[in-house]
Amino acid sequence: MAHPTTAHLDLQFRSRKILYAVISEYIATGEPVGSRRLSKRYGINLSPATIRNVLADLTESGLLCQPHTSAGRVPTERGFRVFVDALLQLREVANDDRETVIGRMRALRPGVDDLVKEAGRLLASVAGAAAVVTRPRADTAPLSQLRFMPLRPREVLAVLITAGGAVQNRVIQAPADLAPGELERLNNYLQERVNGKTLPEVRHALAEEMDEERDLRSQAKQVVDALAEQRDDAEVVIEGSVLLFDRPEFADPEKIRRYLRTFDEKERLLGLLDITLSTGGVQVLIGSETRIDDVMDISLISAGYQRGGVTAGSVGIIGPTRMDYAKLVPLVEFTAQVMGQMLDGGDPDPDGR
Repeated sequence: MAHPTTAHLDLQFRSRKILYAVISEYIATGEPVGSRRLSKRYGINLSPATIRNVLADLTESGLLCQPHTSAGRVPTERGFRVFVDALLQLREVANDDRETVIGRMRALRPGVDDLVKEAGRLLASVAGAAAVVTRPRADTAPLSQLRFMPLRPREVLAVLITAGGAVQNRVIQAPADLAPGELERLNNYLQERVNGKTLPEVRHALAEEMDEERDLRSQAKQVVDALAEQRDDAEVVIEGSVLLFDRPEFADPEKIRRYLRTFDEKERLLGLLDITLSTGGVQVLIGSETRIDDVMDISLISAGYQRGGVTAGSVGIIGPTRMDYAKLVPLVEFTAQVMGQMLDGGDPDPDGR
């Protein structure tokens, strides 16, 4: 993902080292960082005056800022971006995190435990932040059953049961007012044609099929088309928001309210996670890059997971810009890889391959 704010930035080695040290210390403590602390804790073999000069240059470049004249520096959104872009080139999940993910995923009971919820809970507990996960899209899962049930005039409940036992319910607008008897005939007609196909495959088969039951085939195609074109906000699962609000950044109740409003806007979160689906790999959006105007102090780390070689959904962590990116970027990517292995019915690979 291109970031124009850093595309042409060329820092000298010592400036980059001091910038990374400031950001690492700020992530650990949440406090402004001064030259003395850098010299003591990060083994920077430069005089305090030289370090102060470099800090001043980094501040002038917009990578750091100084909250108060006598205080140390804190990273800006642009500084975080330079730091994260470097991490994306050198990401390796910690052994403890690797073992935790593998252990929790292997303990799941197929057809009983909810993989999406458990992945979210796992990430939230390790990260101390909120996890945001989209459920596998219906169009990527082989189906064992597809049924439609009447709700109200021209409104139908679609029930999708995947070959793995996951159940999704969707309310759709039917193209016509279908009586219960007509829906039952339609369900019987579809059941013969689902047989392990994905939703697009069922849709394609209905479009291609020509038989003596043209009226029934037309009805089936219309309701399947309506289902395939619908998007459901329930696809988004959020876990661990309470853990997030335990952080010192959330001492301000107004900030908590703004985050909660963001969590309620599922369509906005889906839009953010769709960036991962369209670009692939692990993505990090910082501050204004999320285009969430209500909350400036916010970052999203996300990665797409696959099923059958096709991207099926996204998993991510959302929290303040002061996150431990070095730990969380590879953790999110590894969790996505393991989720894909689980969805394909395999045993999680400790190497994430």
